[in-house]
Amino acid sequence: MLKETYPYYLANEAVEANTDLDVMDKYSGEVATRVALADAEAIDRAIDASVEATVPMRRLPAYQREDVLQHCVNRFQERFEEMALALCIEAGKPIKDSRGEVTRLIDTFRIAAEESVRLPGSGEVFPMDISARARGYTGQWKRVPIGPCSFIAPFNFPLNLVAHKVAPALAAGCPFILKPASMTPVGALIIGEILAETDLPRGAFSVLPCRRDGADLFTVDERLKLLSFTGSPDVGWALKARAGKKKVVLELGGNAAVIVDGDTQGPHLEDAIDRIIFGAFYQSGQSCIGVQRIIVHRDIYDDVRDKLSAATRKLKRGDPKNEDTFIGPMISEAEASRLQGWIDEAVEAGATVLCGGAREGVMMEPTLLENVDTTLSIQRKEAFGPVAVLSAFADFDEAIRMVNDSVFGLQTGIFTRDLYKAQRAWDELDVGGVIIGDAPSWRVDHMPYGGVKDSGLGREGVRWAIEDMTEVRLMVVRTP
Repeated sequence: MLKETYPYYLANEAVEANTDLDVMDKYSGEVATRVALADAEAIDRAIDASVEATVPMRRLPAYQREDVLQHCVNRFQERFEEMALALCIEAGKPIKDSRGEVTRLIDTFRIAAEESVRLPGSGEVFPMDISARARGYTGQWKRVPIGPCSFIAPFNFPLNLVAHKVAPALAAGCPFILKPASMTPVGALIIGEILAETDLPRGAFSVLPCRRDGADLFTVDERLKLLSFTGSPDVGWALKARAGKKKVVLELGGNAAVIVDGDTQGPHLEDAIDRIIFGAFYQSGQSCIGVQRIIVHRDIYDDVRDKLSAATRKLKRGDPKNEDTFIGPMISEAEASRLQGWIDEAVEAGATVLCGGAREGVMMEPTLLENVDTTLSIQRKEAFGPVAVLSAFADFDEAIRMVNDSVFGLQTGIFTRDLYKAQRAWDELDVGGVIIGDAPSWRVDHMPYGGVKDSGLGREGVRWAIEDMTEVRLMVVRTP
């Protein structure tokens, strides 16, 4: 079980300032633990410390950065079940999915340890004499840490999405302050506890759960050189508007689509059904690349609809601590109620509920809809819950247009046996990633991951995040 209380971490040190933040067991609704909340003064002190740590962190040798990251890998492995159970309780994530996220946490830190000693694009020497006036000049460039960073993390992957900010920062040599999600702070605080075991320079990191008004300093303080935010589009774009001169990376929402082409038959169709079901409903659909729109060729539409409906009805709901639970609670009753309202709105407008559609408290039935008007919230906005909408297409170009008819553009999945259609999808889809032969929900932690349009700016993935956390510095040498 969880500890009774958790401190926050300010300039590498645990601070038991208070126990003001209740962290709920998302399934039972009971208080699971209490966490210290940082106020504006603590945040300001953390920023001061991160500025003071800028030079020591920049000078930290690559092998020492690697040692810190490898220490984290080792300790995560030792505390694997503890971290999985903490995640299961604070996020309501089924225990199997929780273990999967701890595995990804370990992967992300391991990749960062490897990258720390071979920083991507770490420099080159190149000739400058492209014309007579540059004769006798040579140039060389290298990447240097950008400086103190601020990170704001979401509730749905409170381990691995923290890792995608923290691990690259350590690899690059950037001090940072992190605001974990208030509803799921425990995993980030355990990461802070493990980092506090290392000999990082004082001020290298702070992990500070805080109220939203306290988090303003993460955004507006010009001493912080980069803001990396993962969360809702409305909040993300508002933060960017207030971020001043600092670099901003945003990983925001989506309403991801999957295309099932007419040549997906037999065992290939069965495989597609399995992957779509997982993509739509794992961790109760609370993923920005969860399958929300299922676009199926009309020749196989009826078969796909029936198979998806039958498979969805078999999904087991219940206590996320049970090994056979697939659908756990949503993060809050308010979010579940909001999604129920979107379903009801669609039904009133003529949509058909193929299965599910009901809610009890935080528990939402996995739901499939068809005949949904494309102007409704469940089609246009991010559902962020266990609901998916089916529709049919006649030709592949129409399917591409249907995917692109969205303000979001994160990832799309394509099930087709046609290489040329796969290539056309890669060329024409206005998204950050095209996944062939799988749902859009697939991700591995070293790939460039992020979106376009309202889905954000920049890319996560350790190598790509390191590039955002470093700057190119040029030196030119003249030989008279």
